[in-house]
Amino acid sequence: MVRVKICGIRSVAEARLAEWLGADAVGVLVGRVHASADFIEPAEADRIARSVGPFVSPVLVTHMDELEALLRLAEVISCPVVQLHSDLDGPALGELRRRLAPRKVIGKVSVEDDTALVRAREIAPFVDAIVLDSRDRATGRVGGTGQVHDWSISARIAAASSVPIILAGGLTPENVAEAVGVVRPWGVDVNSGVEAGDGGKDEDRVRRFIAAAGSR
Repeated sequence: MVRVKICGIRSVAEARLAEWLGADAVGVLVGRVHASADFIEPAEADRIARSVGPFVSPVLVTHMDELEALLRLAEVISCPVVQLHSDLDGPALGELRRRLAPRKVIGKVSVEDDTALVRAREIAPFVDAIVLDSRDRATGRVGGTGQVHDWSISARIAAASSVPIILAGGLTPENVAEAVGVVRPWGVDVNSGVEAGDGGKDEDRVRRFIAAAGSR
C-alpha cells in the first residue's frame, strides 16, 4: 500500500477534505525560506493539525534549518512528524531527531543527479524517512515546484534505502500511478499537482490522485 500525503494545506476545510477523500497525512507549511505561496502562520497550522482525526497524520513542513528555531516551532504546532526541506547534514538531523523525540523526522533529498544517492545514504541513519523532491534552480524552490525529476534515480534510492522513501516532485493524478510503478516508494507527497486555479486544493484532483496512487 502506498501512503498519500496532501501537502500545502491552508485551512481546516482543506484538511478535512483530504481526510474525507482518504489521505494518510496532511502537510502544513510553516517557516518559509525559499519561494512558495502555500506557507501559513504557526497558529493556523496548529489549528489545522488539531482538526484531523486520529488516523490521519499532520506533518509540519519547513524550510528552516536552525536547530533552536526548529525546536521552538515544533513546540507550538501539534504535529507528530516534522519534514525538513533544507540541506541539514546527517549529524544535525540526528541531533534534531533526538531532541524532537518521540516526533518523527523526515529528511529531504533534491534529486538532480547521482549526488542524490550519496546524500540519501548519508542522512538515512539520522532520519525516520526521506522525501525525494525536485529542485527548481530558476525560482529557488525546493518543494512544490510542479517539476518531475529523474524517477530512475529515485528508484535506485528506494531500492537501496534502509528507511521509507516518499516520492514528491511534479506528481499529478495523471502520472502518479506510473511514478509509483517505477520508483516503488513507501509513500507519495503532492502539493501543486492537486491544486485548483486559485491555489486551493481541488476536490476532484485530490480524489483522482489518491485513487491513482493506490492503483499499483
